Amino acid sequence: QVQLVESGGGLVQAGGSLRLSCAASGRIFSNYAMGWFRQVPGKEREFVAGIHWNAVSTYYADSVKGRFTISRDNGKNTVYLQMNSLKPEDTAVYYCAVGSWTTVLSGRISGMNYWGKGTLVTVSS
Repeated sequence: QVQLVESGGGLVQAGGSLRLSCAASGRIFSNYAMGWFRQVPGKEREFVAGIHWNAVSTYYADSVKGRFTISRDNGKNTVYLQMNSLKPEDTAVYYCAVGSWTTVLSGRISGMNYWGKGTLVTVSS
């Protein structure tokens, strides 16, 4: 079993930055790929970014490429999402999740094994 807790969400103006964190506990963290997803009420959850357990290979949705950076610290069992140049359309609840690298690359929501409860990001115009 893996427990995931997100933090770092909040209210920010368009063009600003936020850094989300996801702390993991339970089973061995370093063997899993990690992903960030987001969901707007009334819409489907969507893939944002993913990182391999090696902390080197990353993958991004086109909508955030060049603005968001995912990273992880296996020693601290934590994955991060640095979000820059935020836009109002980035407003959503952001979730971290654990799964295989293949699943992360596919962006397949149902294939992720464990989820956090999410943190709300609101970007004002």
